[in-house]
Amino acid sequence: MSSVSPSSAAPARAPDLTPQDWLEAGQSLLRRGGLRALKLRPLSEELRVSTGSFYHHFADFDAYQGQLARYFAEAQLTGLIEALERAAPDPIDRIRLLGQTVRRRGSSRLAIAMRAWAESDPRARAAVERHDSLMLDFLARCLTDAGFERNDAEVRAYGLITLGLSKVHAPHLDMETLFDRLLAIMTHRAPVE
Repeated sequence: MSSVSPSSAAPARAPDLTPQDWLEAGQSLLRRGGLRALKLRPLSEELRVSTGSFYHHFADFDAYQGQLARYFAEAQLTGLIEALERAAPDPIDRIRLLGQTVRRRGSSRLAIAMRAWAESDPRARAAVERHDSLMLDFLARCLTDAGFERNDAEVRAYGLITLGLSKVHAPHLDMETLFDRLLAIMTHRAPVE
């Protein structure tokens, strides 16, 4: 009697996918490999489906890229901002929660990849500009709510955003500690004379 080993199971097929699933998968590829990683076959492999299922949601890859760019700047970001505003009544706590969310999601790597893409695609450029406008406004509103004048709040907001986009190699610095310390600096008031 011969023994037969069960064959290794094929990867589980992804459940019915939504356009958002495809957009999230595209962002995952952008985070890991930039625009050169954003191709149909790797995208399908990421979701464990055939390339044909892509066309149930998108007319072509160009249309997909346009939706991916808009997703970065609109639905995803506005949803995050609304969630932060509900989650933390204190404006500085909202900024701190944003920093934690950015680190957990790898949003800085995505923002850097989007900026590289924006160099060659006007849709990505418009998305990055919209993203920055929404994020700067959110941070400036938080800082204004914390008592800073609007002009000062905008400069401080810009400083906080640039930290998230920093590619400086500093292995001795823990990003969470660095963010918390820079947030303390950005929200500190000079003594009144």
